[in-house]
Amino acid sequence: MPDANASAPNRTLWLDGALVPWEAARVHVLSHSLARGSLIFDYMSVHETPRGTAIFRLTEHIERLITSARLVGLPLAQDAATLRAACKAVVRANPGARVVKINAYLPSEEVDVVPADDHVAVAALAYDPWADVLLRKQNPPARPPKTVRLWIEKERRQRRADILHPHAKVAGNYTAPMIAKWRARKAGYDEIVLVDEHGCLAETPTANFFLVDAEGTLRTAPDDSVLLGITRRSILELARAESIKVSEEPIPVDALFAAPEAFLSGTSAGVWPIESVDGRPLGRVCPGPITRALQARYQGVVSGSDAAFAHWLELANE
Repeated sequence: MPDANASAPNRTLWLDGALVPWEAARVHVLSHSLARGSLIFDYMSVHETPRGTAIFRLTEHIERLITSARLVGLPLAQDAATLRAACKAVVRANPGARVVKINAYLPSEEVDVVPADDHVAVAALAYDPWADVLLRKQNPPARPPKTVRLWIEKERRQRRADILHPHAKVAGNYTAPMIAKWRARKAGYDEIVLVDEHGCLAETPTANFFLVDAEGTLRTAPDDSVLLGITRRSILELARAESIKVSEEPIPVDALFAAPEAFLSGTSAGVWPIESVDGRPLGRVCPGPITRALQARYQGVVSGSDAAFAHWLELANE
């Protein structure tokens, strides 16, 4: 059994312009971002391809990080080019990494909700979530199943732009979804789909949501009620390339129960088929044909074998 107190993995991270040991990433318990939830972040996948190690849609992820900083009001000192270079540098320094996470946060010790020191630190980490983090725990979680048992949120309407816009990937935006997902997990489900202020289906805490209706149209929530997922955007583009009709409009809950197939998308999930909703099987077969087609096309892209979308993979050594 892994030792929960084992030393940090033998990796380095990029912190404010320099590569430092993993264990150097420390902040005080009174740091603003820890105490107030003001940390912003982005998360992207790393893939081995015939051309070399590549980061999936790095430019778009950094653009989204900068958008999060603007929405939260964090004064980033680094420009987009510096942040992209940081991600590539940390991937080169950490062979075998499967993801990159980049955090921007207020590390200073603060006592007020408005920080007196507005220095924003930036840390970029490249690692394998399982080998470097999860499997090191005393009781590591089981790996995600191949298909999803989904629960629909029924207590709270969590996606409201007038409180904290869902486009911001800020730590504080994940607290209520965490509680909802924790509750769903304890009830025996893998994921929970959140609803917007109008009671329409929005997204899960860490993935975007799609369904296929009886006419074969791929449907997802509109931009203004969900995080602008990079994988979500990619799936929409791949669907159009596959001549699948798409719709970005509000989705009532009843539409999911009538759908022949549905799936989630995200950096960790890729294309993740939904097998049941609230304990009821979804469709006749899981994954359905459109889900399978998009799953296969997406896998071809991230493996570097789809020339039409090769530009989505940014090589770490360039």
